[in-house]
Amino acid sequence: MTAACFADLGHRVVVRDIQPERIRLLQSGEIPFFEPGLGDLISKNKDRLTFTLDVQEAVSGAEVVYVCVDTPPMASGDADLSRVWAVIDALKDATHLAAVVVKSTVPVGTGERVRAALDGAGLSHVGYAANPEFTAEGKAVADFLGPDRVVVGTADAATAALVRELHEGVDGPVEVMDVPSAEMVKLASNALLATKISFINEIATVCEATGADIEEVAKAIGMDHRLGPHFLKAGLGYGGSCFPKDSRALSALASNSGYPFQLLNAVIQVNELQPRRAIQRLKSVLGTFKGSRIALLGLTFKPGTDDMREAPSGIIAARLLAEGAQVRCWDPLARLADVEPWASTTRHSSPMEAVTGADAVIVVTEWPEVKAIDWAAAGSVMRRAVCFDGRNLLDPQELAAAGFTYMGVGRATQTPA
Repeated sequence: MTAACFADLGHRVVVRDIQPERIRLLQSGEIPFFEPGLGDLISKNKDRLTFTLDVQEAVSGAEVVYVCVDTPPMASGDADLSRVWAVIDALKDATHLAAVVVKSTVPVGTGERVRAALDGAGLSHVGYAANPEFTAEGKAVADFLGPDRVVVGTADAATAALVRELHEGVDGPVEVMDVPSAEMVKLASNALLATKISFINEIATVCEATGADIEEVAKAIGMDHRLGPHFLKAGLGYGGSCFPKDSRALSALASNSGYPFQLLNAVIQVNELQPRRAIQRLKSVLGTFKGSRIALLGLTFKPGTDDMREAPSGIIAARLLAEGAQVRCWDPLARLADVEPWASTTRHSSPMEAVTGADAVIVVTEWPEVKAIDWAAAGSVMRRAVCFDGRNLLDPQELAAAGFTYMGVGRATQTPA
């Protein structure tokens, strides 16, 4: 995505990846993952884009190298920087470079270590900058080209000017700061967004106990200009490639520095419990999961993506299977590997097919196809008409009128009209 957007700004970009199949697909004009608008952008700028497996081919004619590798969590919660260091090691002979820019999410202090490694390799003349990515899956292209801000962390004015120049044409302010601050901005931003999600889910739990409606509560909270409406949506918790990983990484960073980040640790714990709470609430209605059939509608961590990383559906499916349920699944984009828990579930081509014969349905992802279901017809083909709306996507009264027992997050249970 970064490469396609830079090409759209007029730069010539060479993309290097270590996965042959991914490069083959890109060279043939196919996109190896789902991201709206990306295919059109690559096609539009194909004369300025090259894809290769050869690191020397990628670096030989470059002025700037962008490091965009993933930094997955290790068992300790710390970010695994092995891919970052593999790229830096490959640059030791690249004396022609003007700058190395890290876009990957890394712990605070990584830039100082990279700077030292470049200096040790005789590349002290090569500039260094941290330029963290702030794009959301499903609208990454728009977020890159029209960002809230472009953060540039660097110790020298020439590199700052170079990175600013690379972003000419981007509709957003450029904030230049020191490297550690830029690294912290990314971690802190994602941790704060995760905090808002866990906070509203905690309020939802209190709403369930007191009879308040979280949808009304969150709407009114969001009208306060000091707070805003974003990320105040109660549900099954956050997932994806960033929030879980970055929250744990920041917690680990704080712990390694001698500070137990108590608030963030609570945020993480709330999120991990959220899908498990949903299972327990559904069990309170069904009585037992043993021998029951449960349909999961939506599997990805949010609509508009095929990303299954850290999706709540994985925990939900695993818990249901562990308690003896049969799990039926539907999602328009999710690509499920033949591993547990998915190897023990059945995949269906439509929501109606998934719910047929089911004892309950769990709305996991707020796909528009789920909202468009004829729920009266769905109830007529289910063994029991029970719905746990994990995203508060549906109208409780409409479901009750269709004969369903309806449960939402932070909402009172509705019984059939």
